[in-house]
Amino acid sequence: MKTTNWNREQPCYVMEEDLLRRNLALIRSVADATGVEIIVAFKAFALWKTFPIFREYNFASTASSLWEAQLGFEELGQRAHAFSPAYQNREFAQWEKYCSHITYNSLSQYSSLGTPSQNNISYGLRINPKYSPVETDLYNPAMPGSRFGISAQELGLHLPKGIEGLHCHVLCEGNSFQLEKLLSIIERDFASPLREAKWLNLGGGHLMTHKEYNVDHLIAVLKAFRQRYPHLKVILEPGSAFAWQTGFLRSHVVDIVEHDGIKTAILDVSFTCHMPDCLEMPYQPTVRGANSTPVAGQPTYRLGGNSCLSGDYMGDWSFEQPLKVGDEIIFEDMIHYTTVKTNMFNGIAHPALVLLRSNGEEELLRAFDYEDYKQRMD
Repeated sequence: MKTTNWNREQPCYVMEEDLLRRNLALIRSVADATGVEIIVAFKAFALWKTFPIFREYNFASTASSLWEAQLGFEELGQRAHAFSPAYQNREFAQWEKYCSHITYNSLSQYSSLGTPSQNNISYGLRINPKYSPVETDLYNPAMPGSRFGISAQELGLHLPKGIEGLHCHVLCEGNSFQLEKLLSIIERDFASPLREAKWLNLGGGHLMTHKEYNVDHLIAVLKAFRQRYPHLKVILEPGSAFAWQTGFLRSHVVDIVEHDGIKTAILDVSFTCHMPDCLEMPYQPTVRGANSTPVAGQPTYRLGGNSCLSGDYMGDWSFEQPLKVGDEIIFEDMIHYTTVKTNMFNGIAHPALVLLRSNGEEELLRAFDYEDYKQRMD
């Protein structure tokens, strides 16, 4: 549906085609230069109506749920690389239908489900290298007591029968130097299984499309590793990198209230519903035309969401001019993770999904209404 008469007064996520293509081209260039396979992680981005663009660059996907695996099979036209903390027996035949690689999280799951040979599937184990640069426990898969992966001591010197690969994921918006350190730890602690493996999946968190990321160093690290292990197929599955800085969330001021000297602009979007990572991480997003550090003498506001959650707010931002009801507020970089983690708490209207085409035309991908909320409870 074309949006010639698009109502700009409605909140919406807007993804920009040119910025998406910029990221896809960069990631494809890294894959081509290094000979590694780079696949998109749906946990960070799953706007499948943009997948025809992804298919032009020949990207497959990684899946952490059966539905993600099915989505990649149907909309990218390729079988997925799968990792799940726990596969259920009753669903496993479907996993095998949609996936080319299946990684087990534990030796007990491997023992329970095994490595049947049908459907040309390669099976792997997730390892825990006991290293992660991630400081926030919510996103740290290598913290003490982590439920993810098998330690070097637990795995031992040899891969179990039928296991062909190793998988680890310990980075989050990481850089190439952290990846280099991770590889050195894997080479040291998993040396024998690494020699037996056919592939090594280094998971996600490789933020190669960030403006400060050292892409040349990444390419050098991957090339050097592949020279040391020419028998290994190397796989990266970044999530944020594909959709990093590719679009925004457009919202509007509905009311302005002031209590105890704090002015709050109440919006037609919600942090807890539409920007949940801001509260979970937490972090303060960039607002177009505003300063995230209060500036003396400038109009300053806390931004509040439109749900009944008391903590549904962030702040403070300073603006050049006082805000008024109806003003547009643009939250930058709100496509990766945000769009897949939204919810309908409180029955809050969900922002529409829009693709800004290269020719400047806004294409409506999906609008949401009351029935979307009601049918979730049907």
